[in-house]
Amino acid sequence: MDPVASPSMPAPPHDPSDLQRRSIAHVWHPCTQMQRLHAAPPLPIARGQGPWLYDTAGQRYFDANSSWWVNLFGHADAGINAALREQLDTLPHVMLAGCTHAPAVELAERLSALTGGVLGHAFYASDGASAVEIALKMSFHAWRNQGRPAKREFVCVEHGYHGETLGALAVTDVAVFRDAYDPLLMRAHRVRSPDARQARTGETAAEVATRALEEVRRLFEDRHEHIAAFIVEPLVQCAAGMAMHDATYLRGLRALCDAYEIHLIADEIAVGCGRSGSFFAFEQAAANGEAPIWPDFICLSKGISGGYLPLSLVLSRDAIYRVFLDDEVARGFLHSHSYTGNALACRAALAVLDRFEQDDVLARNRVRAAALSTALAPLADDVRLEHLRQRGMIWAVDVREAFAGERFAERFHLAGRRHELLIRPIGRSVYLMPPYLVDDELAHWLAERLRATLDEVLETQRSPWNPDAAATPDPATA
Repeated sequence: MDPVASPSMPAPPHDPSDLQRRSIAHVWHPCTQMQRLHAAPPLPIARGQGPWLYDTAGQRYFDANSSWWVNLFGHADAGINAALREQLDTLPHVMLAGCTHAPAVELAERLSALTGGVLGHAFYASDGASAVEIALKMSFHAWRNQGRPAKREFVCVEHGYHGETLGALAVTDVAVFRDAYDPLLMRAHRVRSPDARQARTGETAAEVATRALEEVRRLFEDRHEHIAAFIVEPLVQCAAGMAMHDATYLRGLRALCDAYEIHLIADEIAVGCGRSGSFFAFEQAAANGEAPIWPDFICLSKGISGGYLPLSLVLSRDAIYRVFLDDEVARGFLHSHSYTGNALACRAALAVLDRFEQDDVLARNRVRAAALSTALAPLADDVRLEHLRQRGMIWAVDVREAFAGERFAERFHLAGRRHELLIRPIGRSVYLMPPYLVDDELAHWLAERLRATLDEVLETQRSPWNPDAAATPDPATA
């Protein structure tokens, strides 16, 4: 598709301010300081097509962050639409307590098969935070059922994000989300992030990971009799500003958790479903030529339903599942919600898996990633920027503090709209996590629009750094 041309049937012209006013008057928007909506009013979106969103006035925007990392194959995808229409005419929903249905069963089977059968059971939920809550509860309850109730502590990674319900927030280390509710939260252990941007002079990303693992080892040695599980975002800590780490960190965690009898929870809510370059990010933990290694739990959400319907799930090892089997009801895992395993959502997820198989999505994504990386490469020479990095279908670069100015993220978001981008930086980290629809032409268009937005927003003061320093390779991309 020509990135400059608009597809057919544009949205009819409409006054966008009407919907904006009504939304501000009655909708409490997520992750938003409502007081700021006068300065950054919500975009009134009327429709979507492919990677584009259109507002009520017909203006288009490229969905550069995949609508909070959920959209894989574009908006209004014909294949997923058709699957949902068929399911809608057959069975939209039935409770999964005491009943079952084909979409829930087939989805669980196919996801287990993607782990080689190692994680054999799927427990369904509605959103990422709920999946994390489930994994935490399952871990503690499994240890209790095995006669080890003292194992009730959890370990999380510095700057990690796992959701905003109370259990998930307890293992989240992002102050703006956590601090207001800190009195309500259980206490978790926090360990150093393996973020490769922390590399010392001459240090590799793998060496940063090794330093971080040593802190984990010391904690486990001291508290392993009380620790139930360690939770980690494999390869990319997204809410930390797309902080990327070497895969040796995952390999080391698996070995330490085995040695000290601690469950390992992989939060793949954002990095799963191909975002990191493999379907599950944790697949990259095994060294070349070695057998796959897996965590004890995988949490999935976001992309699993293609950006269509709320769905999350927890995959768990059969050994954990079996410790809940008993004639005593209370030894079972009784977590539930009314829409568990919703048939429509599961059918959307099956359509997503079909697309991965039929279109060889992972192989095609490697070509797409190379095209966008080439288009973005000149950013490495910009003295206003640092730490250009990429993992799979995720790119990020940090704006140096001296150039960012106040309210950088808000100003960048608003400028992006003027350049046909729907993009939301995280602090000073500008990132792209686009739908899997990028070709060479669109990659160059994206790079040009990103550069134009940066030039509009950044201060023009003279750089205090040597321009050659900005071109130094970043360990996160080594």
